[in-house]
Amino acid sequence: MKKLSQKEKNILRQNLVDFAEKFVGIPYKYGATLKDAPQAFDCSGFIQYVYKNFGYEIPRSTILQAEFAGKKVKNIEDLKSGDLLFFHSNSGHYNKKFPQGIGHVAMYIGDNKVIHASAKRIATYPRIIEKGSVEIKPLKLVIKKSLVVIKRII
Repeated sequence: MKKLSQKEKNILRQNLVDFAEKFVGIPYKYGATLKDAPQAFDCSGFIQYVYKNFGYEIPRSTILQAEFAGKKVKNIEDLKSGDLLFFHSNSGHYNKKFPQGIGHVAMYIGDNKVIHASAKRIATYPRIIEKGSVEIKPLKLVIKKSLVVIKRII
């Protein structure tokens, strides 16, 4: 991709947010892939789908997105629309770079809000069942989870 000016980045970030917000209410599906989109999403699939619409190829899983997508943002005070927030969760994935595990991703959309495909696990046996949807929440409610890393793609 060509190098973007700050003005172009700001426009792209707003377009990214506007596009993502179109999917509020779309059902959550555990393990959803791009083939399921836009009828259903899981957290990382939602992020992958939104960024893919703007020509950005990012990995499928939360742990790989956290490791390989974008540049690290050091302070939460420096958040910009489109930044990705990665969280530890009980069902996270682990590697050497993130030994605490990464289990969820949300996208900052400005005004102290995030958008994410969120769900509650309601069964684990004989198969995992989770219920939820794409939703917008205040950052302070989501940040209560254990924030591991913030990444910026644009």
